[in-house]
Amino acid sequence: MLLVRIAIPALVAAWIFPLSLAAAPDISRLPPPDARTGLTYAADIRPIFEVNCFRCHGSDRQKASLRLDSLAAVLKGSEDGRVVLPADSAKSPLVLAVARLDEDTAMPPIHRHSGGGSAPGGPAPTGKFPAPRPLTPGQVGLIRAWIDQGAK
Repeated sequence: MLLVRIAIPALVAAWIFPLSLAAAPDISRLPPPDARTGLTYAADIRPIFEVNCFRCHGSDRQKASLRLDSLAAVLKGSEDGRVVLPADSAKSPLVLAVARLDEDTAMPPIHRHSGGGSAPGGPAPTGKFPAPRPLTPGQVGLIRAWIDQGAK
C-alpha cells in the first residue's frame, strides 16, 4: 500500500510536470521592446491594430469578446481576462499572441491546410479590412514598449 501511495503521485507528477513546461512560451524569442519613448495607443498602437486586428477584434466583430479598437477596450481584455499587463509586456497575453511564439495562441491564427503547410489565419478578406498578416518584429517591439511604458 505504501508503494502505491508513493508511486502513483510520482508517476502523475512525472507526467504533468513536462506538460506544464511545454505549455510556457519561450519569451527569450520575443523581439525586444522598441527604444522609442512617449508611445500612446492613439498615435502608435491603434494604427497597427487597425490594419492587422480590427477585422476580428473591432467594432463589427469581437472574437473572444476582445476589442482592440479603443484603449479602454484593450485594457478591459477578453472573455478570458486581461490581455495587456501594463509595465510587463513579456507576460502580456497580447504580446505573446502577436509574437506568435505558440502555434495554438498565435494571432492572427495559424491555419493548417490539407497540403501540410500553414498560413496566416482568418477567412478570406471581405469588407473594409484586409486579410490579417502576422505583425513584424518591429511592430511587436513597438507594442512591447507601449505596454512597458504603462499602456497609455
